[in-house]
Amino acid sequence: MNIEKTILALEKNNYEVSFFKTSEDAAHYLESKFNDEYIGFGDSETMFHMNLFDRLSLHNKVVDPKHCGAEATFRDTAIKCLTTDIFFTSVNALSETGEMVNIDGTGNRVAGSLFGHKKVYFVVSTNKIEPTLEASIWRARNIAAPGNAKRLGLKTPCAVKGDRCYNCSSPDRICNGLLIYYKKMNNTDMEIVLIDEKLGF
Repeated sequence: MNIEKTILALEKNNYEVSFFKTSEDAAHYLESKFNDEYIGFGDSETMFHMNLFDRLSLHNKVVDPKHCGAEATFRDTAIKCLTTDIFFTSVNALSETGEMVNIDGTGNRVAGSLFGHKKVYFVVSTNKIEPTLEASIWRARNIAAPGNAKRLGLKTPCAVKGDRCYNCSSPDRICNGLLIYYKKMNNTDMEIVLIDEKLGF
């Protein structure tokens, strides 16, 4: 894993990159950036570990499908996230050559990361770095997706066996779309907050 090479490649692909040694430093940085903003979240164990919802909610309006409450459905909350000024999510893998990969089941996470916000933040830990795009796709399918399926208590073969993707037809399948970010999307500011810890899947 070459962190410096990865950062340079991401910057060459037009992303802004901020690097932090710890998740606490990264959380403090993000907490200090926003006041009275409208922020949406895509599902991320990394962000959950950092307690970003509670920290950013102190001075901002934050909507998150993980915190939709009894009065709202996941779908309603996820749609609201698509209309926010700022959007936060993570990725399942990123390559030393500057590409990022995400797998999504419902599409709200990848949809929110592509268009419509003033700025998108990808909060990513360095354990997700792979040497190539091909290795990043493999990681997303065979490490991240099974880990997330198991976390969610799903009955997919990958969650039950915990070893790899089986390209299943389970109704619980969460690998319905795979997105490759080759470069930063046009007309949207995007920042990668890279954290030198093992977080998420």
